[in-house]
Amino acid sequence: MWAAQFYKFDKPNRWLTSGGLGTMGYGFPAANGVQVAKPDALVIDIAGDASILMNIQELSTAVQYQLNTKIFILNNSYMGMVRQWQQLLHGNRISESYSDSLPDFVKLAEAYGATGIRAKKPAELDDAILEMIDTPGPVIFDCVVANLENCFPMIPSGKAHNDMLLGENVSDEEVAKAIDDDGKIMV
Repeated sequence: MWAAQFYKFDKPNRWLTSGGLGTMGYGFPAANGVQVAKPDALVIDIAGDASILMNIQELSTAVQYQLNTKIFILNNSYMGMVRQWQQLLHGNRISESYSDSLPDFVKLAEAYGATGIRAKKPAELDDAILEMIDTPGPVIFDCVVANLENCFPMIPSGKAHNDMLLGENVSDEEVAKAIDDDGKIMV
């Protein structure tokens, strides 16, 4: 969801997405497929920490076939969209969407025979991204980000497009009230 809104592509046909249809884990196998089809292309899966864990075993495939697939993990220790909907629909009652037991993604990459890189501060980002791009073979980039950032715009359940939440100056109270009882029934 973040990449769809903020990454600027300079050419067409460079974006593969499940379209926000709740298919956690889609990105990495899809990226591996693109890398096989276009072995000389730079292919990056931009994934959440929970999403990548759905199909992390595909790192074995990338290593075995010497793919150059890069995995850029936005690590906020949450199933981000699940947490956001819990905030929206359930009055900020967060349940089972936070994980304080995520693996060390750098060590996990190394365990598979790939390269692992981590950035915890914005100042580290540019050099670490260049390192990821310049490193041959599969790379996991663990980018530690803010835990509770919401992804907007968002259309609340049961609402029209013109009722979209834009996120600009939206308070927790406004977000919690965005979906009425009819919309909650739809979820």
